[in-house]
Amino acid sequence: MSNSDHESLLADVASIIETAGMNFIRPAFRQCIISETKRDGSVVTETDTACQSFIRDKLADMDASIAFLGEEMDAEEQLRCLTQSAGKFWCLDPLDGTTNFVAGIPVFGTSLALIENGQPVLACIHDPIRCETFTARLGKGAYLNGARMRPSTETELTSAVGFIDFKRLSKPDKLSMLEPGLYRSQRNIGTCALEWAWLAAGRGHFIVHGGEKIWDFAAGSLIASEADCMVGNFSGQPLFPCKTLSSPILAGCNKQIRKILQEHLHA
Repeated sequence: MSNSDHESLLADVASIIETAGMNFIRPAFRQCIISETKRDGSVVTETDTACQSFIRDKLADMDASIAFLGEEMDAEEQLRCLTQSAGKFWCLDPLDGTTNFVAGIPVFGTSLALIENGQPVLACIHDPIRCETFTARLGKGAYLNGARMRPSTETELTSAVGFIDFKRLSKPDKLSMLEPGLYRSQRNIGTCALEWAWLAAGRGHFIVHGGEKIWDFAAGSLIASEADCMVGNFSGQPLFPCKTLSSPILAGCNKQIRKILQEHLHA
């Protein structure tokens, strides 16, 4: 698929996701929400499934030959798509931050990426509450509502604010390496997608997560890397090609911040 094809496709994708936010997510927020707890402990609502169905159908209308991997599919389907899709597939999280959504916390979004030959080539994350749409195409930069994004230029870790998910940093040695004092402060906003987007927009300086799912990082990692952030796993290896459904995440607004963090995680 050519760059011009990707450009047109990304515009169509952004429109679909924004429509899903307007028609499904915003009307349901702070209403009577029916939720269930999935086998992995995460929460799912009728809004998650309705949003996924709507987006999946719209993507199929555009090109039914492209496979689909969504969070609200069973693990066997997800793995089959990840390992057997010929060439390309969509990777969707219809409502990232469902726990926030159920609790009435207005911080959540929709994340969609197109994977081709093992690499994300276009990405879109939409925040329906703030009406912010973050987009990227491989090699073409990252944008917020059409304006080019740049990450923070902060190089001192002691002045940095990080997005850290302590819940999934289960090994005591990893936790001890990230004690407060190493950095200025930490946040966990409850949505991986927006943490990636905010890193790209300069609203934070690094991400440390013990195990994000591919639908959590597929779009966000492309957006962050296209904004010149440094993206990878704890060992510094790239996140793609990806053969498993989850990976630890270590991303920084620049190589200096990421290098210092990686040294501490491996001390």
